[in-house]
Amino acid sequence: MTPEALPLAHLRAMTDERGLFEHARGDEPRRELGYCVDDVARGLAVTAREDGRSAAAAALTDCYLRFVESAVEADGRVHNRMSPAGDWVDEPDVGDWWGRAVWGLGVAARRSGRGSVRRRAADAFVRAAGARSPWLRARCFAALGAAELVDGEGTDAAARVLLIDAVDAIAAHRPARSGWRWPEPRLRYANAVLPEALIAAGHALGDDALIDRGASLLRVLVSIETASDGHLSLTPVGGRGPGDARPAFDQQPIEAGALAQACARAIEATGDDGWLVPLRAAWDWFEGRNDVGIPLFDAATGAGYDGLTPTSRNDNRGAESTLAALATLQCLQRATAAVGTS
Repeated sequence: MTPEALPLAHLRAMTDERGLFEHARGDEPRRELGYCVDDVARGLAVTAREDGRSAAAAALTDCYLRFVESAVEADGRVHNRMSPAGDWVDEPDVGDWWGRAVWGLGVAARRSGRGSVRRRAADAFVRAAGARSPWLRARCFAALGAAELVDGEGTDAAARVLLIDAVDAIAAHRPARSGWRWPEPRLRYANAVLPEALIAAGHALGDDALIDRGASLLRVLVSIETASDGHLSLTPVGGRGPGDARPAFDQQPIEAGALAQACARAIEATGDDGWLVPLRAAWDWFEGRNDVGIPLFDAATGAGYDGLTPTSRNDNRGAESTLAALATLQCLQRATAAVGTS
């Protein structure tokens, strides 16, 4: 079974010859606010998986790879923000965008259908992997790219170091309260990247104990974010801690997307198709099985809406939300196809 092509019309409309615009008003890009590596690297991770079978995805991959390549300095630090005129307006650093750049480059270096893209992405990956971040999520994002390239020619040493770095960073965090099984005092954002980094590291390094740790932590997250009837009730923008009421708002698509990607990673690493249940729940959240009962995805264009409010949705369709929805759909398609052929 071959997954259907992703609907990329809105992503294409949000992209010009330079990069992917960060924000939208409705479905129109807010060009005056420019671009960011955070989103372009997310885009690269999605489109590089498609570019061997879609001309539209290949064109987007070329654009996004150029953008990320240009953001990575010789010492591995990464610019994030570019003006509409094409100038970097920040100093290079190692925040989340650095981790996402490493992630997108790792995926492109492994998953693109074109050798030229794989080679360029691998070169930029090695450059970016020379930097280090003090931030937990940045290190976990980087680990997801590194996991793609363990045993990759010329990248193996750098990739292994990033994987071990992320595992150590997660291990250094301990919950502040007894009975709270998450390694931080509160859930924050893109929470599933923590268990996914452990699963990815374990799978790449052949360490079953790490896979088990990651899967256990992912079960904790799924249990916290699942309502009694089985639909997802996601962590809101303010986070979630022990005893916080549910539902809470605003809920962001990045949370559903991260959960979907972690579940897909768990299926790949363990072969357990039980992870399809929360993966499908993440996609159902976009289709309207959520705390408000309203869809956050436009199937005709591939646009994702910017958030779930207490009574409705944010009607803007920016890059982050669109990519979270597309990544979730991509994960579901590929996981379903893999399980169906196993």
